[in-house]
Amino acid sequence: MTEIQIGQAKRARRAYSFDDIAIVPSRRTRDPEEVSIDWQIDAYRFDLPILAAPMDSVMSPDTAIALGKFGGLGVLNLEGLWTRYEDPTTLLEEVSDLRGIDATARMQEIYTEPVKAELITHRLREVRDAGVTVAGSLSPQRTKEFAKVVVDAGVDMFVIRGTTVSAEHVSSQAEPLNLKEFIYELDVPVIVGGCATHQAALHLMRTGAAGVLVGFGGGAAHTTRTVLGVAVPMASAVADVAAARRDYLDESGGRYVHVIADGSIGKSGDIAKAIACGADAVMVGSPFARASDAPGHGFHWGAEAHHADLPRGERVEFERVGTLEEILFGPSRVADGTMNLIGALKRAMATTGYTDLKEFQRVEVVVE
Repeated sequence: MTEIQIGQAKRARRAYSFDDIAIVPSRRTRDPEEVSIDWQIDAYRFDLPILAAPMDSVMSPDTAIALGKFGGLGVLNLEGLWTRYEDPTTLLEEVSDLRGIDATARMQEIYTEPVKAELITHRLREVRDAGVTVAGSLSPQRTKEFAKVVVDAGVDMFVIRGTTVSAEHVSSQAEPLNLKEFIYELDVPVIVGGCATHQAALHLMRTGAAGVLVGFGGGAAHTTRTVLGVAVPMASAVADVAAARRDYLDESGGRYVHVIADGSIGKSGDIAKAIACGADAVMVGSPFARASDAPGHGFHWGAEAHHADLPRGERVEFERVGTLEEILFGPSRVADGTMNLIGALKRAMATTGYTDLKEFQRVEVVVE
């Protein structure tokens, strides 16, 4: 790939965001009703290639259950308010009312309440009792502490999610999580990330993960690029990790690791572009924050927003456009790609003549 000279001492390659690319129609079209968007990871099959981001603003036990019944996968944040407080609904309302410079300080205060093992168990069993696939997320820093509690509670899918997660974390302060040993000893599939490069993804795939999350500092509620100066445009990141998946498939003799785009998925077109770049599914945050039944009451934030020492996120306010069901399936009352995400994905595939997600990964794209 051609490198660009930044200055005499530094060169860089050009990378592309979803906004920089477009999907090219082919010679064939078909009816959207003939398109299949189901996918499978490990033993679990889903009707929708949609995972909800484990963020308090979009995922409660109720919304995780609802998304599961619609055919997607809701991932609970097991270090969020639902595992710190018996009933966090009043606190969620308070967070939505915060304004100005005091908002971050108050959120930091709210999230100092310890995570309680019994609440992790209660929340996961609540989802299990509803008859949908159960997924919960921990940060790499808390995984060893609560992993047994999570597995004993009956989780189906274990998600280890951080701003960036590596297979080789170096620390002189504490014993780091050995992902390869940890995943080997678990009886449930693990999705781990984020990562944004071919090399980092390949290392994560070698740990035995069932799926890797692609993204770093690209979400609507992140300020990582501003605070740390670190970000990778998502179209290039997804394509690089998809190449790692292909290389690992050869290296492992046929083991397929799923690639899940996690960042900069704000509109329905971003979902289509993520899959066109090689993703098997997407993890969605901000579009669900627009739901009238989202727990964030129109606000959206992640764990970075209330970090005790260096916040790298903010609360973002969105106009609520419809229910979770309407955001997924329509009917849409807006023309900006924030409603009927599934209808738009099916139409994008139909317009280019593809019948399933694996085929659609081969669609032609152009740089605009």
